[in-house]
Amino acid sequence: MTLLSLEQELRSNSYPGRGIIIGRTPDGARAVTAYFIMGRSQNSRNRIFVEDGNGIRTQAYDPSKLEDPSLIIYAPVRVLGNKTIVTNGDQTDTIYEGMDHQMTFEQSLRRREFEPDAPNYTPRISGILHTESGHYNYAMSILKSNCGNPDSCHRYTFAYENPRPGEGHFIHTYMQDGDPLPSFEGEPKLISVPDDMDAFADLLWTNLNEENKVSLFVRYIDIATGTWKSRIINKNQ
Repeated sequence: MTLLSLEQELRSNSYPGRGIIIGRTPDGARAVTAYFIMGRSQNSRNRIFVEDGNGIRTQAYDPSKLEDPSLIIYAPVRVLGNKTIVTNGDQTDTIYEGMDHQMTFEQSLRRREFEPDAPNYTPRISGILHTESGHYNYAMSILKSNCGNPDSCHRYTFAYENPRPGEGHFIHTYMQDGDPLPSFEGEPKLISVPDDMDAFADLLWTNLNEENKVSLFVRYIDIATGTWKSRIINKNQ
């Protein structure tokens, strides 16, 4: 698989929608994840990320302007022991609850499908990072309609054992802007990740479309100890 320029992938797409990146730092010592949200409507843009325990949640920036919270207010990141769950919707809770009852990542997602936002039928994208005793693996999932047909859900899971240092994978909801919005196609994109968390956050935020970007979350997790550092950037401050 070709190693793509993350900067170019973001800069060339005015509306990738919501995106998840998971990988490993070049020094091999830390697991990396990032999640961003974008918006075209006032309701979607009226959001910020806030810390919520070991994870984060979305929150209305101006509660008086909140219209429909059903698909925009959720916990994108939750932590279950040595597992970090990252998703673009309330399936974060579905995965958390399923894995807390000894179900696998894939089994937990069997209870969900794409979002009911016709005509887009936005894919549900999810990721999980597992660090234990110095070992690290991760998986990513996409649940999408069959070319816009809501009668059929296509389910894809991609698992990465002992990921190579300096590499990661990027998945997002939409191929590009449009009406309806075209769902992501293919495997998660192979990209590089740096050792410096702040530099990575700045690269992501700088190259997301200025008009449509809303919030960004980045976390680096020490694989040996499980400790982490995070950064949140909100357009609405």
